[in-house]
Amino acid sequence: MDVSVVIPTYNRYTLLKRAINSLLTQTHPVDEIIVVDDGSTDNTKDIKKDFPEIIYIYQKNSGVSAARNVGIKRAKNEWITFLDSDDEWHQEKLQKQVAFHQNNPKILMSYTDEVWIRNGQKVKIPKKYRKIGEDAFVENLSYCNIAPSSVMMHKKLFEKFGLFDESLRVCEDYDMWLRISSEEEIGLIPEKLINKYAGHDEQLGFSKDMDLLRIEILKKNLLQTKKRKKQIETELNAKLFNRSKVKKEHNK
Repeated sequence: MDVSVVIPTYNRYTLLKRAINSLLTQTHPVDEIIVVDDGSTDNTKDIKKDFPEIIYIYQKNSGVSAARNVGIKRAKNEWITFLDSDDEWHQEKLQKQVAFHQNNPKILMSYTDEVWIRNGQKVKIPKKYRKIGEDAFVENLSYCNIAPSSVMMHKKLFEKFGLFDESLRVCEDYDMWLRISSEEEIGLIPEKLINKYAGHDEQLGFSKDMDLLRIEILKKNLLQTKKRKKQIETELNAKLFNRSKVKKEHNK
């Protein structure tokens, strides 16, 4: 099974090298590595000199969704994986994910468990982010519980559900996984197969007021999705109530 890896990046030259090195040591070979440079102003352009085998694409700064979409369109293989330039894969990540899909040919998307590392130290993952694998839609309805770096998916899903929403600078993954999991089964490989790093500057995951964006995404999905509308509506109302409650307490 040939797999393409899409790496969106912005001013992450040193971290990007770590990410790519984790692909080159996989026990199942990576067939294609596509780095989409989203308008970096550091020396990211030199990454092609460091790794001549990669495909390097530069674009004007347009956001992570646009960068991923460029990579998806460029990928030659039917199976697509993602790796954020902050993160890295464990050596057997791709091997185990490929084996899962070979054994479960009707499942077109999977994700893995993860290790969180902040400022160089492993940290305990909060209970709400623990992976269960029973129903990916329910697990991801309140918070995004699927790391893009852990995902493997077939191109058929993009044909059915569309690409990443380029109007979203953050929470684009939350939006995409809700669209897919509302109708498709998503498999979990319950092993920690990626390292997610935090603690460096300008990390998108630390953007403020993420729940406000989630509310807007839930509203959008409520209008667009064909299934799970009641669950989306319930979660939307809960978030609106909590936001209203926080505002009242703030104004006291």
